[in-house]
Amino acid sequence: MGVSDGSTVTELAETLGELLRLPLAELRDRCRTADGPRHDAAAVRVLPPVDGRMEVWAAGVTYRRSREARITESERSADVYEQVYDAERPELFFKSAAWRVTGDGETVAIRSDSAVDVPEPELGLVLNRHAEIVGYTVVNDMSSRTIEGENPLYLPQAKIYLGGCAAGPAVRPAWEVPDPYALDIELTIRRGGDVAWTGKASTAQLHRRLDDLAGYLFRADVFPDGAVLATGTCLVPELPFTLAAGDEIAITIAEVGTLTSTVVAGREPMAWLGDPATPR
Repeated sequence: MGVSDGSTVTELAETLGELLRLPLAELRDRCRTADGPRHDAAAVRVLPPVDGRMEVWAAGVTYRRSREARITESERSADVYEQVYDAERPELFFKSAAWRVTGDGETVAIRSDSAVDVPEPELGLVLNRHAEIVGYTVVNDMSSRTIEGENPLYLPQAKIYLGGCAAGPAVRPAWEVPDPYALDIELTIRRGGDVAWTGKASTAQLHRRLDDLAGYLFRADVFPDGAVLATGTCLVPELPFTLAAGDEIAITIAEVGTLTSTVVAGREPMAWLGDPATPR
């Protein structure tokens, strides 16, 4: 762990999970007083901003665009998405354990049993154990539209699989982002060097309050080493667009960073994630 000023990374003695045990004020002071060894930022390989017992969760149907996409792909269950969009209680679901998350410059996968797969660019809330928003990151909530469209009860299979979640490139401290409801989001998918799909949106279109989403996540659960909560997508490629192996995905959220991933097909190319002999 370290604190970056753009050119130099100053090490912290704690792991990310240990930092997220601290209240926000203490965590901020700890970052401000970082005094460990210094490294050239350009020479540092950045790993996903998750650690140890951390989990990634996600919110669904928090933007009108996401609501419309879910209704389109799930005509038999369209009313489910209509209801949750306006309901007091948000849709929240488990997305990934820390060890399954890939980082900037690594790979994500499309399922071999799905015909339509898309990335979902989302603002990720980095939450400490006290349910405080201490930072932001970029999350790619990969999704099988084929599987979820068949039946909403198939959501875990559409969302949770090896290669189904990427996050990064780092954590932007919450105190450095003056207005998280005014962040531009851009998704670009390149295929063979050409732009296959691109779109822009903003967190200004978010239908929920960030602190409310965090509050619901912590209502009946605890996260001793913190958690990341993806807040839903506002950019969904129109049907019948689907990802293909070799595609390059770039998600940029203003003031937070750019997360890049390369697409692979199936489980085998992602086997390195579960191999304890593979260095990270």
